[in-house]
Amino acid sequence: MTSASRGSLRGNVDPFIVMDVLERARMAEAAGRHIVHMEIGQPATPAPAGARQSLARALETPLGYTVALGLPELRRGIAALYARWYGVDLDPARVVVTTGSSGAFLLAFTALFDAGDRVALGEPGYPSYRQILRALSLVPVGIPSRPENRLQPVPEDLAGIDAQGLIVASPGNPSGTMLSKGALAALIHHAEARGMGFVSDEIYHGLHYGDRAVSALEISQNAWAINSFSKYFSMTGWRVGWMVVPEDQIRRVERLAQNLFICPPHASQIAALAALDCVPELEANRAVYAENRRLMLERLPKAGFTRIAPPDGAFYVYADVSGLTEDSLSFAAQILDDAGVAVTPGLDFDPIRGRQTLRFSYAGATDQIALGLDRLTAFMQARGLAAK
Repeated sequence: MTSASRGSLRGNVDPFIVMDVLERARMAEAAGRHIVHMEIGQPATPAPAGARQSLARALETPLGYTVALGLPELRRGIAALYARWYGVDLDPARVVVTTGSSGAFLLAFTALFDAGDRVALGEPGYPSYRQILRALSLVPVGIPSRPENRLQPVPEDLAGIDAQGLIVASPGNPSGTMLSKGALAALIHHAEARGMGFVSDEIYHGLHYGDRAVSALEISQNAWAINSFSKYFSMTGWRVGWMVVPEDQIRRVERLAQNLFICPPHASQIAALAALDCVPELEANRAVYAENRRLMLERLPKAGFTRIAPPDGAFYVYADVSGLTEDSLSFAAQILDDAGVAVTPGLDFDPIRGRQTLRFSYAGATDQIALGLDRLTAFMQARGLAAK
């Protein structure tokens, strides 16, 4: 009889459920079924043509380590993006290129907080916040947001909360709802008045369907703003993101980045630099998401998913299915098995109320979104659950 191998408590994080759903969908496809993917937050479009062409040219030259904070020309390009999108005059020295936004969260949390610190985050919210914090011996503190606040936290939700940090996402995942400039400023000022580190997840910026999203850097230069080339730029698999840090934190983050990552992938940085100039193609992608969003908001209620948070941005619809099930995990599995549509159980985003919610992604091609809606409608009609 062998004894159990050693493992750290930091490794006892929860699974990323959407990735488990994706694997089940992959297995179904391997068995010959056609699956409509509404689970994963991944654009169906490739990296912009200009990005791919730029990398193809660069492959004729050696690619190796870059400086830890990223290619200087890419950092300058990202700083120029802040001027273009937000009217913010940003010193490129404050831009840190990272291995996806995940690398940015690791660096930010490590630079900002000590083991045992408590970090507040709105629920529902991106699940990996909680798990990365736990893996770093930090304590995630869930803040249940309310429908009347469009599933975004407000300062009143933080009353009596003992925390050293606050993470906010606008547009949010899974809701797609956004904070106005005033609402975001209220949260930033609340955090700063209490000495809390403020982390702004802005990875869905660029994907809006009305007013644009507001960057935390329009309000405060002490906020840590995190973004990525994954969503608006259609570069999920390239694993390149960035963050903007306060000026007095640059060297601290640089030392961490040198030791944890050495540098982001050189090839991905070259592609990302070119992607910044591919605006017409990227805006055409956004027009596809806008049409997909229109279809979702029109047809999901007819299929029986009537309690939804209308998304301002990103490419998700978050639905309250408490009238349909008390077990979103099993319900999502049934939808996959019976309808051939992969959706994400809300437990990924809210460990308590998520048993009664589902997230639908509309990042795919429009014909696939329409097919998925057909299948969802038939599934719900067969069970007498579609709206009358």
